[in-house]
Amino acid sequence: MVKKVLKFGGTSVGTIARIQHVAKIVKSEKDLGNQVITIVSAMSGKTNELINLSREISKNFDRREYDVLLSSGEQVTSALLAGALIELGINAKSWLNWQIPIITEGEHSNARIINVNIKEINEFIKDGVAIVPGFQGISKDGNVTTIGRGGSDATAVAFAKLFNAETCEIYTDVEGVYSTDPAKIPVAKKIDKISYDEMLELSSLGAKVMQSSAVQTAMMYNIPIEVKSTFTDREGTVIFDQQNIDYTKSVTGVAYSKDDAKITLIGVEDKPGVAANIFEPLNKAQINVDMVIQNISSDQNTTDITFTIKRQDLLKTKDILDNNKKIKYKKITHNDKVAKISIVGAGMVSTPGVTFKMFKGLAENNINILAISTSEIKLSVIIDEENTLNAVKKLHTIFDLD
Repeated sequence: MVKKVLKFGGTSVGTIARIQHVAKIVKSEKDLGNQVITIVSAMSGKTNELINLSREISKNFDRREYDVLLSSGEQVTSALLAGALIELGINAKSWLNWQIPIITEGEHSNARIINVNIKEINEFIKDGVAIVPGFQGISKDGNVTTIGRGGSDATAVAFAKLFNAETCEIYTDVEGVYSTDPAKIPVAKKIDKISYDEMLELSSLGAKVMQSSAVQTAMMYNIPIEVKSTFTDREGTVIFDQQNIDYTKSVTGVAYSKDDAKITLIGVEDKPGVAANIFEPLNKAQINVDMVIQNISSDQNTTDITFTIKRQDLLKTKDILDNNKKIKYKKITHNDKVAKISIVGAGMVSTPGVTFKMFKGLAENNINILAISTSEIKLSVIIDEENTLNAVKKLHTIFDLD
């Protein structure tokens, strides 16, 4: 007998028939004698439906009420799954976030779990199955909070840690983590095992199979994760510590995102503190800055600074820069039709020529690089959005991932 956390994503619980199928999976675990906590997402499409309803009321819908609204999706799934399990003869019970409670801190829509009262659920799972809505919690002052899109993964990993579960299984509509998006690149192949570091890079760079903050928490507390399909019995992808990884392959996967924008400040006065003056107000506005490139002019007096942000933040960022009296520059240019393409692999550290191979492959397909960012196990470039799939296919092939 082991203690398990099972998390089911939106597609896994997208219809009543699928919820009933999930109930059978949970029942099979309980029949083996395991103690089971099940974390659920909202039914697929429901969160977007709720977002659209809020926009019909106001383009600036109150943030507190926004979290109350969005958290209802997971609560519906929790009750339906509990009911389906009871119908199968399993003792099951759903808990809302405030009933446990799941304590969070931080901003609305971007809170993080800091503690969970485990006593009642720990007692219940000795004989029954606990169903918990993901993606949400309650703040110390009693307000419902949500923890970001995809936050049910973070809930699952937090529960695995706090309840000392032996395993955390993430059920989705694909059979595991793939070398790239299998829906766009049919030759993508499933990765049997991957390190926390590699998975963290892939998830933060656009791979949607797991939320990056959940991977980060798993890495911090060494919680093994398996990503697997709700709809097949095949083994999934195991995510665990670095020492078990095969370094013979330089690149593990290719990720991409098409929600970026590039901004360039031309002719910025080159002196100490200028960069801080540029990015401080963006930080206060909670705008995440990704790549940053600085080019010093030949006269050594001015510089051009290029950086990338999420496309949704472009107008807000431009307004902040236009009204920033602490910086001087000649003009601003921006491009919101760009994509970020990244290769990730633990073997990149010990394999020479990876950078050349990537750049040469893109050049062979006449793809221009607009910006570059590197780390020990990641190499990212910004390119024109129209070349996204062309670039991903090329890199997938030249690094032997097909």
